[in-house]
Amino acid sequence: MFVHRSREWDLPETAATPESLALNRRAALAAMGSAALGFGTIAEASAQTPITMPAYSAQAMRFAPGRAITPIKNAETYNNFYEFGLSKDIWRAAQKLPLEPWTIRIDGQVEKPFTISFDDLMKKVKTETRVYRHRCVEAWSLVIPWQGFAMSELVKLAKPTARAKYLKFTSLADHSVMPGLNIPFFPWPYHEGLTMAEAMNELAFIGTGMYHQPLPKQDGAPIRLVLPWKYGFKSAKSLVHIEFVETQPKTFWQQTSPDMYGFWANVNPKFPTLRWSQARERVIGTDQVIPTVIYNGYAQYVASLYAGLPQNKKLFM
Repeated sequence: MFVHRSREWDLPETAATPESLALNRRAALAAMGSAALGFGTIAEASAQTPITMPAYSAQAMRFAPGRAITPIKNAETYNNFYEFGLSKDIWRAAQKLPLEPWTIRIDGQVEKPFTISFDDLMKKVKTETRVYRHRCVEAWSLVIPWQGFAMSELVKLAKPTARAKYLKFTSLADHSVMPGLNIPFFPWPYHEGLTMAEAMNELAFIGTGMYHQPLPKQDGAPIRLVLPWKYGFKSAKSLVHIEFVETQPKTFWQQTSPDMYGFWANVNPKFPTLRWSQARERVIGTDQVIPTVIYNGYAQYVASLYAGLPQNKKLFM
């Protein structure tokens, strides 16, 4: 049973952001329409036009990122989204991602399976901003101000049965706009998984925006996972299907390279992959290379999830 324990930074319901002020994707995208701006994409616009961002509240910063927020131009132009290609420079290609209409199917071990539009989902949740560190398994990192909602809200909305032990998340696979789907050795569509306990943890987040803007297409618009204590590949992008299941799902990278990747993928500097040491990380947008910390520095929130499990490579990768 999930027991919520209030912390000193928790806001009362009356202090939450009103729904009318939450991100409205259609209105925001219309207002920022790239054609009207005269730029090819939002990322291109932000690179050419200075954007003054508001200060982030103590509530948004409560998970203490410990370093400066990554410049928006870096976060929007240095991306992994293999559906659009294998390079980091896929943000232009990703602008072909269609966002209207967008629906998410929620099924499996739930009281009643349903499909919901992105816009209707946003009317049912309480949005907030959280500033999190993001650590890629390729040994680079960012600090991102995300907008979205607690994953626990989605779980409660789904009303899972007692048989639900895991969540399986599936990303969009649209061959008409995603050339990376032609890569033959990948088990498309992209899919990831969490335990119910991980999904209900206070850090687990559903991202729908960043830097007080709608989520860019190259960063997983319109809806993605944000799991700051895990390597970035666990945070599946552009979600279209969430299934509650009884058995542990085999994830995309487990199937692709089982000797290198496992289910948990918790950040751990002690265990390198076959390609990268995890002891240090390059901070994007700076010239810094810094030591990596267990669970990406979030051990106080998540270490208890793994109590009793063997502290070996299988747990973390």
